[in-house]
Amino acid sequence: MRTYYVHYDVDWQQTKIQEQIAGLDNWDIIFEGKLIGALRLSFDNDECYLRDLQVSESFQNKGIGAKAIDESIRMAKSAGATKLKLKVFKISPAYKLYKREGFTTISEDDRFYFMEQIIF
Repeated sequence: MRTYYVHYDVDWQQTKIQEQIAGLDNWDIIFEGKLIGALRLSFDNDECYLRDLQVSESFQNKGIGAKAIDESIRMAKSAGATKLKLKVFKISPAYKLYKREGFTTISEDDRFYFMEQIIF
């Protein structure tokens, strides 16, 4: 994600990011005993926010991101959420993944697409 921050000239402060993610539900993505990614969620009333989904580059395009989204939906439903929301950098290839997985774009700004999926 650092490359996206650099592209948009956003200040990347490692300590500030660590502080922000400390309050999220953080999950490691493990494949064959190896840490290959991270999933971070937050909850607000009946909405779940997919704050971060990262998969190591060598493991991308293998269905792992889609499985992580499925797990996000499962956890969101379990917590009583009816929507799963996210924002994704416009230059991120993950935008196509989210579209394939049923997210719709509800708004955008100069950097991000804001997306959501209704879940039941």
